Amino acid sequence: MGSAIYPSLAGKRVVITGGGSGIGAGLVEAFVNQEADVHFIDILKDDAQALVDRLDGKPTFHECDLTDLDALAAVFRQLAPVDVLVNNAANDDRHALMDITPDYWDNRIAVNLRHVLFATQAVAPGMKSRGGGAVINFGSISWHLGLENLALYETSKAGIEGMTRALARELGEDNIRVNCVVPGNVKTPRQSKWYSPEGEAEIVEAQALKTRIQPHHVASMVLFLASDDGAVCTGHNYWVDAGWG
Repeated sequence: MGSAIYPSLAGKRVVITGGGSGIGAGLVEAFVNQEADVHFIDILKDDAQALVDRLDGKPTFHECDLTDLDALAAVFRQLAPVDVLVNNAANDDRHALMDITPDYWDNRIAVNLRHVLFATQAVAPGMKSRGGGAVINFGSISWHLGLENLALYETSKAGIEGMTRALARELGEDNIRVNCVVPGNVKTPRQSKWYSPEGEAEIVEAQALKTRIQPHHVASMVLFLASDDGAVCTGHNYWVDAGWG
């Protein structure tokens, strides 16, 4: 089955955070297939370069630690103006409540939440100057389900959903749409580290649709929200979870 092509995305400058692997790599490939001008930010240099090579050099990789806000600002100054920002980057390392320290709190918030706001802040003026744009944030089904050993990750992802509502209202007058995609459990090499085949089978059993979610399923939703076809969609969550949540 072929995927939709959105003519409005051709030539648009798209920036994807955490685009070197997993869902992010699927997003990069999807926007490349739309003939967009695709840039992605990551710290995983080897994975990122392998992705660029696999896609015939079409996307551009920018190595940057998103917790370094000065470095992040420098990347966006180089890329401005941007038409589409996809705030995908996150890290779901497991942690028990009694192991959390103030330093670990600050680190997890920086890794999973803080950069979303500052990346959006960086692209908003350029989007306004071009008559509008689209920001797509990434939430998570994890906090809706209350999964174990993810308190700080889930706190961050819940915050992103609230931030999405706030920024959609603030930026709406500039025709900048801000939405949040909430994936279920997506089959990636990283997720395979956390779940055994038996665990994956339990996830599928809990879903209404009995299939494993793949990165391209999530990318399809992001493409729609980024395109002109999603022109009046803003301030809401869009679930891609096969009916698990």
